[in-house]
Amino acid sequence: MGTPIHWIAILVAAVSGFMIGGIWYGPLFGKAWQAERGLSDETMKNGNMPLIFGLTFVLNLVAAFILDHTLSTYSGLSLSTIVQIASGVALGFIIPAIGVNYLFSRQSLKLFLIDGGYWLAIYTVMGFEFALIAI
Repeated sequence: MGTPIHWIAILVAAVSGFMIGGIWYGPLFGKAWQAERGLSDETMKNGNMPLIFGLTFVLNLVAAFILDHTLSTYSGLSLSTIVQIASGVALGFIIPAIGVNYLFSRQSLKLFLIDGGYWLAIYTVMGFEFALIAI
């Protein structure tokens, strides 16, 4: 028997990751992120936003699905342990991987902190959601 799949929690986590991204890369850090990436307002308007948003949501679903699977392999975890595991995934896997890429592509520390902070925020929130909804 495999691990249970908590579809509602996965959907909620994916939606929250998407919403946090809208706030993070919008009013909170949008202009700073755009400047660090060297993207003009005109460039930002020319993107295929339905495709970008659609694929972003699908990728958030994948991340939430894998986090659900990871958390479901353990039983009896407390809320704080679940949040620590979820945050640990960001701190131990995602953020270091981004860091390596940013070092070799000569990206700024400011951009690294903006992007790394986003991933830490959404994985922490997803951990809370899985602890409250699914596990």
